[in-house]
Amino acid sequence: MISHPAHFWMFRYTIDNLKRDGHEVVIVIRPKDVLEKLCINAGIQFYKVKNRPKKWGMFGLAIFLIEKIIEVLHIARKEKPDMLVGSDGVLAYVGTLLRIPSFEFFEDDYNIIKLYAKMFFPFYSHVVCPYVCDAGKWDYKKVGYPGYQKLTYLHPKYFQPDPKIVEGYGLPLDKPYFIIRFAKLSAHHDVGVHGFTKGIAEKVINKLKAKGSVYITSEAELPEEFEQYRLRIKPLDIHHVLAYAGLYIGDSQSMAVEASMLGTPCLRFNDFVGAKKISVLEELDNKYHLTKGISSKEPEILYESIDDILAMPDAPKTYHERRDLMLADKINVTRFWTWFIENYPQSAEEIRNAGAEFWKKFK
Repeated sequence: MISHPAHFWMFRYTIDNLKRDGHEVVIVIRPKDVLEKLCINAGIQFYKVKNRPKKWGMFGLAIFLIEKIIEVLHIARKEKPDMLVGSDGVLAYVGTLLRIPSFEFFEDDYNIIKLYAKMFFPFYSHVVCPYVCDAGKWDYKKVGYPGYQKLTYLHPKYFQPDPKIVEGYGLPLDKPYFIIRFAKLSAHHDVGVHGFTKGIAEKVINKLKAKGSVYITSEAELPEEFEQYRLRIKPLDIHHVLAYAGLYIGDSQSMAVEASMLGTPCLRFNDFVGAKKISVLEELDNKYHLTKGISSKEPEILYESIDDILAMPDAPKTYHERRDLMLADKINVTRFWTWFIENYPQSAEEIRNAGAEFWKKFK
């Protein structure tokens, strides 16, 4: 089950691999943002559950969850799957009710998704995540691996940026351009988390405009004066554009990780820094130096960091070398996911005693 555009990318090649190996794969989506458009553009057939608005507080969420469980339960009874795979908590309950193995694929830490984890992790058969992620007291259900979710689609075996796609949108390849991302920050784990203000955004745009072109991608409505910078492209092409950017700045966690996977210089500006650390981003920051997290309370550090990257003699080369070091440590995650699903439950047992040699077959 796919509930977010990021999950479309995550599972895209695993789905292809499973179909190639003769398995039947039934796709269920909750049409959030551009998810339905992504599936249609990719020629993927799917069931669609209702996209329920967030209202009436916790009572409303409980009602909507029950309705979604009923919808997915109906689909599962019709299709009779052998296992349930995805990143939507409803699978945990449906799997329990139908006695079907269910798996949560995630990349956040327990302290970031406490409510979600408490509601759903007890009912999943396993939770599958990078080694660095903390599953809290459900660590005993954790299937850890040396990689990142976004390598499922941005590993060089699956993605090569195409300059013709970028040029087709009129973006310059002979001079720098920069991507700014504004997220809604309205998810359950974003409560109390802040990012850009209009004033900070204006200062960042003016600083970047002096060095190249500026493009904004945003989930939220933009102030009228920012509309001129809005990036208008097909959702399937965003990673090609991001790969050639001279710098990514945003308050989105997902796109910060994507920029890091592509070797694009990256600054993330919100409060998932410090006390609200995210292990994947902390590793990309402190071990591989592919991104830098800056608290929304410290805009001056943001401005200084922009200046530092713009002043680097050959920033793209430096960041691609850092990316190569990261890739040398990590596996082909799609290959691992495909193996894990196809060989379950033996695969879960084999991973329990896995050493360094075990992971070489997924390089």
